Amino acid sequence: MSENDESQDNPGSDAAPPAGDEQAAERPTPAPAPAPAEPSPAERVAALEAEKAELKDRMLRIAAEFDNYKKRMRKEVTEHEVKAREAVLREFLEIADNLERAVSSWKEGEQKDVKSVQDGVDLVLRLFKSKLERHSVTAIVAKGQPFDPRVHDAISQAPSADVPPGTVLHELQKGYRVGERLLRPALVVVAKAPPASPVETSDKPAPTDESAVGGVDIDVNGDDDGTVGKTS
Repeated sequence: MSENDESQDNPGSDAAPPAGDEQAAERPTPAPAPAPAEPSPAERVAALEAEKAELKDRMLRIAAEFDNYKKRMRKEVTEHEVKAREAVLREFLEIADNLERAVSSWKEGEQKDVKSVQDGVDLVLRLFKSKLERHSVTAIVAKGQPFDPRVHDAISQAPSADVPPGTVLHELQKGYRVGERLLRPALVVVAKAPPASPVETSDKPAPTDESAVGGVDIDVNGDDDGTVGKTS
């Protein structure tokens, strides 16, 4: 087979490479990027000064905001306390109004009815207690209870044989709680053991048993003839 035949059989063997490949081969390789220049000491100092100034400004802003927050919260707490106090006092003004009405009716009435005044005072007292309970104020039961220094304030002791020593004998002033907290202790008198009675001594000498001497029974109620009893 001749060379011409081979060239005809392989027409693409001597074909030129594509244009794209030639351009890629001829394109120069990019040079590596130069390393960033290290900042000078003056530049580093300037950067640190700028960062410090920014942090200082931020801290001053935070301090000012926190100070404003404290003032605002203090004002809100004060207003809340004033409103709560006003609400409580407003309720107790109703009790004062009822007492003034009772006194006025007593002075203006031609016939002074003690029973009606007593009923009016009892009504005001019940109203007062209901308002205390509304605010979680409850009385402390003291009389007849063992003395508890946490809720009782003992002002004296009194001897008593009716209750055990250390028991609250009398309640002079009621104590109160607000929820679980002590509002006022109860003033109480605590019982103590009564003094022991003196031992009564008899004027007569103690009897001696002369009926058993040496194992002999003596008949103290002997017969007229003075005979002695039988021996044991």
